[in-house]
Amino acid sequence: MNKQHKVTMLGTGLIGMFYTLALHGQRNRDRVEVVYSRNGQKAREAAAAWKIPHATDDMAAAIQHPDTDTVVIGLPNHLHEEAVRLAAEAGKNVLCTKPLARNGAEAARILEIVEKAGIFAGYLEDLVYTPKALKSIAAVQAGAVGDVLWARSRETHPGPHSSWFWDAKQAGGGAIIDLGCHCIEIMRNYMGKGNRPVEVMCWADTLVHPIEAEDSAIALIKFESGAVGQFEVSWTFRGGMDLRDEVSGTEGTIWLNHFLRTGFEMFTSGAGQGYVAEKAETASGWLFPVGDELSELGYVDMFTDMFNAMDEGRSPRETFYDGYVVNAVMDACYRSAASKQWEPVEMGWRGGSTPRISKAVQYHDGHVIIKQETMPDGKVKMILKDPVSGSFSERVV
Repeated sequence: MNKQHKVTMLGTGLIGMFYTLALHGQRNRDRVEVVYSRNGQKAREAAAAWKIPHATDDMAAAIQHPDTDTVVIGLPNHLHEEAVRLAAEAGKNVLCTKPLARNGAEAARILEIVEKAGIFAGYLEDLVYTPKALKSIAAVQAGAVGDVLWARSRETHPGPHSSWFWDAKQAGGGAIIDLGCHCIEIMRNYMGKGNRPVEVMCWADTLVHPIEAEDSAIALIKFESGAVGQFEVSWTFRGGMDLRDEVSGTEGTIWLNHFLRTGFEMFTSGAGQGYVAEKAETASGWLFPVGDELSELGYVDMFTDMFNAMDEGRSPRETFYDGYVVNAVMDACYRSAASKQWEPVEMGWRGGSTPRISKAVQYHDGHVIIKQETMPDGKVKMILKDPVSGSFSERVV
């Protein structure tokens, strides 16, 4: 039976705001009872704005508060491990924003903490919960595109809102750790969670911003099945936030545009200044607003899954182990960007093995059919291969 969950919210930045609005909105029965910020004034302001009874700048006190059963972590990356440890010591459910950690070793420690404590732990990777993503993942799992051959995920925008993102020591990296984590987990959902990421080739550079971390990156990820994932991430894209996914399989193709082109376009001279959408750079000219941002970015379905999983005694769609795998893949990305060669993904793999992609061979008159298509005149043309000689031919039937 579903119950009401009472939440300690760690963090009052953009993600903390989105999480709180999602919790207080659609599902409604779950409430944030305690809000924490390292800045006491920000905690009090957030409590007043979101009607939260308790505010504090003491993280341990926030987590241990007797009125809450669940801790939601919306803090900078370097604070995740401490917050998870405190939640485990308090015996509370814990939900952590992406990325799980700054690197694979840190993620492994976090995973060990929750598993030793035996507490519920969910990985808040919102972009696999967008309405379009959920429907397309279900289609892939139902076999609509056959075996997945290639998946591409792109997230680019003008850069993060908070200063800590730009500090590689606090964040663990730049655009890869911030955006690549989304892309990798989206691709894993399409490839199948049991399809092991094997090795990575990555280019990363700092092209625009005067920082040590990378602001742009592209990577190829080979999976055990033979399929390839590709991500493109950047903090240098001008014009808003571009979220797109593509999937190509032996039997079909999927194209998704989550944010910048949603079918909602508006022109304004700027007479009515106001919020347009996350990462929008202007409030005049042609704009691309988002109807229900919390839903379109996956927050509503994400928290519904997390809290329903708690109530039903099951694992959520996204677990801390998933977060650990993502961190391991990103580690390989950084190694590849430095070495300029393919680098193995090093991790403790639990997903079993996936067979090589294969499609049943079809024959015509003893020849292997390579391709078959209907021509403009209505005739069917086949490209054939002689299995004995290896020669290729074509035939109209």
